[in-house]
Amino acid sequence: MQDDADLLVQGALWALWAGQHALPLFFVMLALLLAATGVCWWAYGWALRRHAVPPQQSSISPTHFMKLRMAVGVAVILIGTGVFTALAAQLVGGVGLTRADQALTDALRSSVPQPALQVFAALTHLADAATRTGLSIAMVIALMAVGRRWLALGWVVAVAGNGLLTNILKQIFERVRPPNVDSLVLAQGNSFPSGHSSGAVVLYGMLAYVALPLLPARWHLPALVATVALAFTIGASRMFLRVHFASDVMAGFASGAAWLALCITSIELTRWYYQQRTSRH
Repeated sequence: MQDDADLLVQGALWALWAGQHALPLFFVMLALLLAATGVCWWAYGWALRRHAVPPQQSSISPTHFMKLRMAVGVAVILIGTGVFTALAAQLVGGVGLTRADQALTDALRSSVPQPALQVFAALTHLADAATRTGLSIAMVIALMAVGRRWLALGWVVAVAGNGLLTNILKQIFERVRPPNVDSLVLAQGNSFPSGHSSGAVVLYGMLAYVALPLLPARWHLPALVATVALAFTIGASRMFLRVHFASDVMAGFASGAAWLALCITSIELTRWYYQQRTSRH
C-alpha cells in the first residue's frame, strides 16, 4: 500500500513538473514526433523497394504493395487500440491517472502565457464540428465531381463514423471536463476521449490520404509532416486551454489513429479487390 501511495505521489509530482514546463515540452514532443514521422516514411519507402518483385524493377507488384499497406494499417490499429484500452483501464480502475491529469491541468493555469493561449485558441477551431462538417462537404462534392464516388463514401464513413464513435465512447465513460471558468473557448459534454483530437487526426489524415497521390513525390513527406504537426497541435491545444485532461487528448489521438487506419486500409483493400477482379476479365 505504501508503495502504491508513493507511486501516486510521484506521478502527480511528475505531472506538476510537466505542467510547469508545458510549452517547452510541447515543442520538444512535436520535434520528436516529426522526426519519428520522417523515419517511418523512410522505412516505408525502404520496405517498398526491398520487397519489389522482381527486385530489379522500379515498380512494386500490386499484391506486395497491398500486403505492406495492410501490415502498416493493422499495426496502427493494434497500437491505437492498445493505447486507448490502457488509458481507459487506468481511468476506470485507479486514481493515479486522475490525480496526474488534475495536477497537470492545475499547473497549466499559471505556466502558459496568454499570447500562447490565444494562438492555441485560434488553432483549436480547425477541428471544430463546423470546420469538420464544412471541409467534409467540400471534399465529398469535389470527389463526386471527379468521379471518385467510392472515395467520397470512404471520406463520409471516416469522418462521420469517427464522430459517432467518439460520442459513444464519451457516453460510456462519462468523464467530467476539467473545471475551467476562464477558458478562451467554450466546451460542453463529456471529456474522454477528446473529440477535437480524434477529429483532427481523422479529418487531416484523410485529407493527406486524398492529396498525396496528386502531389509530386518530393512534396509527400512535407505534406505528411504538416498533417502530423497540425493534428498534434490541435489536440494539444485542448489541454493547454484546459477544456480536456491530458489523457483525454492521448485517448483521442489513439482512437482517431486506429479508426483512420481502419478506414484507409478498408478503402485500399476494396480498391485492390476491384482492380484484381477487373484484371481477370
